[in-house]
Amino acid sequence: MWQLTNTIRHYPWGSRTVIPELLGEASPATEPFAELWMGAHPDAPSRLSDGRGLDAAIAAEPDRLLGPVVRQRFGDRLPFLMKVLAAESPLSLQAHPTTAQAEVGFAAEEAAGIPKDDPTRTFKDPHHKPEILLAMTPVEALCGFRPVEESLHCLAKLQLPELKPTIAALARGGLQVAVPQLLALSARRRQSLVTAVAAKAATFVAAHDPEFINTYRWAASLAQTYPGDIGVVISLLCNHLKLAPGEAVFLPAGNLHAYLCGAGIEVMASSDNVLRGGLTAKHVDLAALVEVLDFGDGRVPVLHPVLGPGGLRYPVPVEDFELTRCELGDYAGSLRTAGPQVLLCTEGTAVLTTDDGELVLQRGQSAFVPAGAPLEAQGPAILYRATTGLRAV
Repeated sequence: MWQLTNTIRHYPWGSRTVIPELLGEASPATEPFAELWMGAHPDAPSRLSDGRGLDAAIAAEPDRLLGPVVRQRFGDRLPFLMKVLAAESPLSLQAHPTTAQAEVGFAAEEAAGIPKDDPTRTFKDPHHKPEILLAMTPVEALCGFRPVEESLHCLAKLQLPELKPTIAALARGGLQVAVPQLLALSARRRQSLVTAVAAKAATFVAAHDPEFINTYRWAASLAQTYPGDIGVVISLLCNHLKLAPGEAVFLPAGNLHAYLCGAGIEVMASSDNVLRGGLTAKHVDLAALVEVLDFGDGRVPVLHPVLGPGGLRYPVPVEDFELTRCELGDYAGSLRTAGPQVLLCTEGTAVLTTDDGELVLQRGQSAFVPAGAPLEAQGPAILYRATTGLRAV
């Protein structure tokens, strides 16, 4: 096993306190610390204590580090990426493709000769990108489309003539008609619609009208940050989700979502396929977004953990990854898994022991453990463990 040195992503929406405090650095930082990446993603692979990139180490010894079961299912790559995500302000409204959609889109853009670093490139790889976010602090997010009847009421309550075409489209043809219609609006019509919605939403917030107050509050706030962005209106159609620390949400392919604020542990399939629909200055591929969106409506369930091997496991319906919160006591317990593991210590001191020796993780430190290694861990400490959902055969 190896201790990891990880990459920090400094996106504008990031927090200046959460990740610096976790890493024991000066807080507040002079720039936003948005994400801490732990894994072998080619854009920012973690480095091992011997200086190698984790991606290079896996390429050199895939069978030993990944194990035969993972190699057979996913090839010679680590199929998951673990992050600490800390949002001070909202991320873009976005969705991710299925594997089949990613393969087709990636092949088409490769054939067209679009460089992977081209800002108009949509599909960066042929993989899907489901993800889970486990809240470390209170988290707010837009997540999936709320029930249509509820959306109709939310829009009608604003009593805006500018919203009548959207209300009619939603009542007539559902989300699969209303959302593309909004996305296709001209810049002029977007501007007038967003301005009217934000102003009217603000009046309900000021009046402390409790119905849809969080939805309206965020719409007014988003319009200040992204004036004229149609994502402000689309946010009215989305579930507004609040996660308490320890709660999690799973986001499958096609789910339209945006993290609004808060910090958490995020684990995802190792992919960079993001199709944006609003609340961003980056490229928006409307045609591709509409193709991948899941227009089903309804509540998005909050995930609560179940007791499993090693700690509290958050079950997800994919094999690419699994996330467990391990509360270590003064005694040694087994954390052995069939696949490779990435471990992050967030509290206390964790002593990890394998046949090859011992590794001590302090708060903010992480480690990579090869597949099947007979690992024991002792605290007191809290570890978050990412591994695959595959079982030994």
